[in-house]
Amino acid sequence: MPHCKPQDLPTVEKRWPSAKDSFRSVQWGDLEVGFTQVPHALDCTSLYRDGTLAGGVCQCPHYGYIFEGRLRCTYPGTDIPDETAGPGEVYFFPAGHVLVYEEKTTALEFNPAHALQTLMDAMERALRKQAPRKA
Repeated sequence: MPHCKPQDLPTVEKRWPSAKDSFRSVQWGDLEVGFTQVPHALDCTSLYRDGTLAGGVCQCPHYGYIFEGRLRCTYPGTDIPDETAGPGEVYFFPAGHVLVYEEKTTALEFNPAHALQTLMDAMERALRKQAPRKA
């Protein structure tokens, strides 16, 4: 059986170059096990929209644990209230959300591998679109 410490998970620069400094991840079975270290506040709204995710929302359910920081989840176009997970808390955010890292955040997540692949590929597209073009 595979096992390791979160900080020892593989880097992702070959799969998702833009996340290489903030995300370590590996697929084990049908799950993608990821260790996220977001160094500052980050609102993912534009990444989901510009990455052409359906409805501009993340379609990947997230199951995780917050070591430090705060992660807010909003559900645009619904009556579902915002949820915020903080240090020492586990969370489940179903598909159809937008994530907002309210501050420097470290989290461990377990996600359906295919859904996370779709999300991360979309975020790579969005970051390429948003990157300033060289003259």
